Amino acid sequence: MFEIWETSEPARLISDAGSLKVALEKVDTMCRLRHDQAVAHVGDAGEGYHFEIRDHDGKALARLSYVPDTSRAYQSVVVEEMRRDSPGSG
Repeated sequence: MFEIWETSEPARLISDAGSLKVALEKVDTMCRLRHDQAVAHVGDAGEGYHFEIRDHDGKALARLSYVPDTSRAYQSVVVEEMRRDSPGSG
């Protein structure tokens, strides 16, 4: 089991996932949402957004800082190799 956290202040649990592959997809979805909000001028990106994927013990396995680039269409933050080779994927 994995937990996805947005660690920007205040930190909040976004979701959980049964595999690392699903956790990565959920982080990518959150980044896409933040990009769309920035394009629509909704909310304040400020210093960007910070996400963590944590294991069942609360230990951070991966961290991502994301700053929306509204000058172009959203590009996935998850590279194909991460989707294919992640442990526990499936």
